[in-house]
Amino acid sequence: MSTNNLFSPFNLKSLNLKNRIVMAPMTRSFSPNGVPTDDVASYYQKRAEGEVGLILSEGTVINRPSSSNDANVPHFHGEASLNGWKKVIDGVHAAGGKMGPQIWHMGIMDNHHSGWVPPVPFEGPSGLNRPDFRNGVTMTEKDIENTILAFGQAAADAKRLGFDTVEIHGAHGYLIDQFFRAETNLREDIYGGKTLPERNRFAIEVIKEVRKQVGNDFAVIMRFSQFKPSDYNYKLAKNPQELEAWLTPLVDAGVDIIHASQRRFWEPEFEDSDLNFAGWAKKVTGAPTITVGSVGLSGDFFGAFAGESSQPTSLEELNRRFDRGDFDLVAVGRPLLSDPNWTAKIKAGKTDQLKGFSKEALGALVLE
Repeated sequence: MSTNNLFSPFNLKSLNLKNRIVMAPMTRSFSPNGVPTDDVASYYQKRAEGEVGLILSEGTVINRPSSSNDANVPHFHGEASLNGWKKVIDGVHAAGGKMGPQIWHMGIMDNHHSGWVPPVPFEGPSGLNRPDFRNGVTMTEKDIENTILAFGQAAADAKRLGFDTVEIHGAHGYLIDQFFRAETNLREDIYGGKTLPERNRFAIEVIKEVRKQVGNDFAVIMRFSQFKPSDYNYKLAKNPQELEAWLTPLVDAGVDIIHASQRRFWEPEFEDSDLNFAGWAKKVTGAPTITVGSVGLSGDFFGAFAGESSQPTSLEELNRRFDRGDFDLVAVGRPLLSDPNWTAKIKAGKTDQLKGFSKEALGALVLE
């Protein structure tokens, strides 16, 4: 099995990557009071040394009082946190890597198991995290305006600190996704609506503000998902036409690369085609895409939280789809969480040295 094509360069605006392997964003919660530590910097530097083409950070929250439900999730605002991120990007660049932060607002959330809660209630389009689960307040138009500005400021800080790109988190049932979803966006103002294109408005304004802050030559990635953590079979877009109507305006607003999140990359998105989510997103928009979902391992990421272990698997099907042109980049999560040298081993054909994944890796910043 040849993986040569996965190790071809990729260039787009501010992104000049040596290969197509992306470290997927994975929440780590190792940043006390939101400040990334030296261990966090070492964690990312090790992946750069291991030849990952592009590192996308764990989710980092924007400057809103209730943007996070976890005191140890890193912030992307405030002097101490941004100084921590400066150490991260400097270490990644010293190792020859490229990196972007994933900027995030969680929206309405369940309370964290630790008992920690933010200083003010969670906020979202209608106070709902999922149907019939209300755990916060409905955002006013002023709240929305300030949140859009906070996304823009985070992106501006990313560029100022020297990051190579920025990713907007618009997936997995968090704030932007709560605006997309009819069941959690019951608004009757300009940020609501009966159709998905109408409910795009908040995301479009976030994207436009980010683009305004970083300029036209800085690559902007946005992560989307059809599934929700409370409903893995959920689909915002039920067919290719609805997908085009959803994603094309967001690309037009300034998204350069679509990060199409799904649980298993080999599963078809719609009937009558084996194209996955990333394949369809590229087909209907023309934009480059990142695929993700259980790459290189048996089992999926959500099973890992339930304590399930996984073993290395073949990349043959991934290569087939990549060579066909279905997507442009491949995001890898748990293999890189467990082994900073996964990419280098794949490149060298040392598949016998690949590690499996166990739940213990979720509880540590693995450096070797």
